Amino acid sequence: MPKHNICVFCASSLGGDPSYSRLATEVGAAIAESGLGLVYGGASIGLMGKVADAALENGGQVTGVIPDGLRSRELNHKGLTELLITEDMHERKRIMYERSDGFLALPGGMGTLEEVFESATWTKLGFHKGRKNKPVILVGSSSFWSPLTSFLDMLVEEELMKASDRAIVSYQKNPKDAVDRLLTLFSTHNELEQ
Repeated sequence: MPKHNICVFCASSLGGDPSYSRLATEVGAAIAESGLGLVYGGASIGLMGKVADAALENGGQVTGVIPDGLRSRELNHKGLTELLITEDMHERKRIMYERSDGFLALPGGMGTLEEVFESATWTKLGFHKGRKNKPVILVGSSSFWSPLTSFLDMLVEEELMKASDRAIVSYQKNPKDAVDRLLTLFSTHNELEQ
């Protein structure tokens, strides 16, 4: 069983750019190769499926969490280490957050953005169980994420968000660098908690 689990937020579609699929595959592989477990939305399709497949192909432990009502729409993955079926989206997200030590976000739509903001807010408020400080890293092309990171920076400039809260959400272009950054943060926080 992995010492740490990473939750990945991403689209249940492949998106319009083939680089998104490559990114999802690289993220899944990087998580597994680093000895980390993957927690994600449980789908076999889209970028979610690509992340899970790559983690499994590289010997990773993969936990999928999917609401019963989405099983026919998102086609739950059949080859996971563990599949948890929830009653609704709220339970899905709560379990994903509880079972994870940090978060990586790949390109996605409204659901992905909701998960990014909610998980960051839970870190800010100290609502996460276990490890309280659970960082969120946006991964991939800066052209995809720069509008969001610029918006977050503007919130700090307008004094609507503290700089310390802004620091919860960071950016890494390269999947391996993102995973390494989480490992460093885990190590630092473990030392502080002892």
